[in-house]
Amino acid sequence: MAKKLVKFMCTAFRDGFQSVYGARVFTKDFMPAVEAARDAGIDWFEAGGGARFQSLYFYCNEDAFDMMDTFRKVAGPNANLQTLARGANVVGLDSQPRDVIDLHAKMFKKHGMTTIRNFDALNDVNNLIDSGRSIVEAGLKHQVSVTMMELPPSCSGAHDVEFYKKTLQDILDANIPFDSVCFKDASGTSVPSKVYETMKMARELLGKDVMINFHSHETAGIGALGYRAALDGGADAIDLSMTPASGGTCQPDILTMWHALRGTEYDLGIDPDKIRAAEEVFKDCMKDYPDNPEAKAVEPLIPWSPMPGGALTANTEMLRDNGLMDKYEDCIKAMSEVVVKGGFGTSVTPVSQFYFQQAFNNVMFGPWEKIADGYGKMVLGYFGKTPVAPDPEIVKLCSKQLGLEPTTEKPVDINDKDPNKGLDAAKKMLTDAGISDLSDENVFIAATCKEKGIAFLKGEATVGVRKISKKDKTAAAPAAAGEEGYTVTVNGKAYEVLVNGGSATINGKNYSIDVKEGVSGAHSVPAAGAGASADSTTINSPLPGAVIRVTASVGDSVSEGDEILVIEAMKMETPIKAPCSGTVTAISVGAGDKITAGQALASIN
Repeated sequence: MAKKLVKFMCTAFRDGFQSVYGARVFTKDFMPAVEAARDAGIDWFEAGGGARFQSLYFYCNEDAFDMMDTFRKVAGPNANLQTLARGANVVGLDSQPRDVIDLHAKMFKKHGMTTIRNFDALNDVNNLIDSGRSIVEAGLKHQVSVTMMELPPSCSGAHDVEFYKKTLQDILDANIPFDSVCFKDASGTSVPSKVYETMKMARELLGKDVMINFHSHETAGIGALGYRAALDGGADAIDLSMTPASGGTCQPDILTMWHALRGTEYDLGIDPDKIRAAEEVFKDCMKDYPDNPEAKAVEPLIPWSPMPGGALTANTEMLRDNGLMDKYEDCIKAMSEVVVKGGFGTSVTPVSQFYFQQAFNNVMFGPWEKIADGYGKMVLGYFGKTPVAPDPEIVKLCSKQLGLEPTTEKPVDINDKDPNKGLDAAKKMLTDAGISDLSDENVFIAATCKEKGIAFLKGEATVGVRKISKKDKTAAAPAAAGEEGYTVTVNGKAYEVLVNGGSATINGKNYSIDVKEGVSGAHSVPAAGAGASADSTTINSPLPGAVIRVTASVGDSVSEGDEILVIEAMKMETPIKAPCSGTVTAISVGAGDKITAGQALASIN
């Protein structure tokens, strides 16, 4: 009896990176592994999108479009290179207007991609209509998605086979063009029996010719079992990864699944010895990157707080950045209530991030004392319709804290009317920053990455990649002969300094320098807070993070509640507001500065 060939996409270089390393991996470090995987016979790769777009600008000081170009060159002209898109959010956490959604598809086609997997975390089909059409019109293959998870035990109201059937039927009724369908379980929590029944339902609804792809993670320990259930139910394809970015928070390993299918009617069509050799190359490529223990473990509690593998390590990396890793378990425990009261959107980006941000706030500030912007907007309908109605008391609380009324308007329609979103707003950001190159790439970077994208384009981005073989843990280039290397930390912000005679390279930029003994009084800097008096009120940071904007100046008259500056922590913008009316007498930090909890930020007299 002939065996059924199971198609698989290798996720190691996108979802694998996101799930193990928080998506913080340099392009040059892993391309030898792509080449080895290609030589082992793999021709379907996940090659970008998702968190591997913003992370390159935020942490790697690299251009995601350059990375995609390099991936195409190494993988070869015939490889199916697939990326991940979040419906109306494309490759960011915030939703976008139609012109940015359209540019996303055109740019990814231009830079060598073949297929875009397109999903909406709320399973609101309205968020897939414009993005799906743009993908197909750009000449790309569209893999439309239904997002899955298991509800926390004892909960009901969505995420059963009938809910997924309705979502799939809504996609068909909306006439969204697609080439294949993916059922995407980013938390790996869907029980195998439900996976089996969902695949059977989808096969009956779609017919025998449409390719069905099932995506899961090993986070809850049932990824491989779920894949077998999906195949038995009629799925054609699954997603697999390669060690050291497999298992745990990632997809099951190619070799693990090959072994699990031995003696069955299914065959992955691989040469296992060639895959073993490719994995050895990959392990060597990643030997300088730390293995985060939470990324390699099966977590039995995940069904109660369905944190996706790809978001779990992104969040723990940010907690480490901010010295808050001790809060991780408390945040995971707090997630269950946040999921239940938020309307049961699927725990996948950006909703998984909203869940974690709200859980983080509940831990740091007290339960429901501070509503995270993304979570509040989701509850109020600004990202689309949640699968079930959110808790009405939480809706009232979100409305009050955010100053927004609930809405049923389509997110793309809201965004089309927002003067702060879209291509024109992005071009203004570029010109206001002194950037004259208004290429489509730069406009898209500005639209989706905002201030951090502008910092990258201006050459001001910093590196936040951990590599255990480097002394400063930031993967700075080694000093050349005759250079002395230093890591200088000023007010919590690290600067990589290479000194060579009369020149210095600081965070990759060259400067002429002249070093003399002694301090010139003419250029001495007053102490932070100078000008404050006994009548001054000091504004301290409520949590660690980084300053992204300073909106007030020394000498400004402010009223209680006016914004003084904005800090970012855990991918959230937190405005720091005046606690009283008066005159700003000191601003102790600047844009880009890293700050600690309790640090003095400003003073008001």
